[in-house]
Amino acid sequence: MATRGKTSFGKSSASWLPWLGLALIILILDQFTKVLITGYYQLGDSTRVTGFFNIVRAHNTGAAFSFLAGAGGWQRWFFTGIGVAAALFIIWMLRKHAGQKLFSFAMACVLGGAIGNVIDRMMHGYVVDFLDFHWRGMHFAAFNLADAAITLGAICLILDELLRVKRGK
Repeated sequence: MATRGKTSFGKSSASWLPWLGLALIILILDQFTKVLITGYYQLGDSTRVTGFFNIVRAHNTGAAFSFLAGAGGWQRWFFTGIGVAAALFIIWMLRKHAGQKLFSFAMACVLGGAIGNVIDRMMHGYVVDFLDFHWRGMHFAAFNLADAAITLGAICLILDELLRVKRGK
């Protein structure tokens, strides 16, 4: 039985709550931007912002880079399930490793982004993408703030591991 103010992992429950707060901020920003896009843009509408960046409304029924987008619908529930499982695992990891700042920052970024995309899949059946970077006629896959947060989190996880290995030598 956990004592008052302690988690089952023996750490103060308050130590991991700021990381959940960061994930919540990412989630709110992600969903707010998607509400703006769906409110002001029709599917396929685009606004040129710079010579290399557009705002565009796109729908992704697949995963990263539209992987499995044309799979017939089952992928919606498959990717939703993966997102929910990942979120539960990340919360468990945050509780266990809340004192590791870079690791926890990375996990909070991934958590906020994953939940943002799960909400899209549950509400719409697709993820709303709107950030379109391009160069000399070649367009990078459109993405959203959730995807950017997940990518930042993945980069920070790699950096955290590299620093951990370096400290171990």
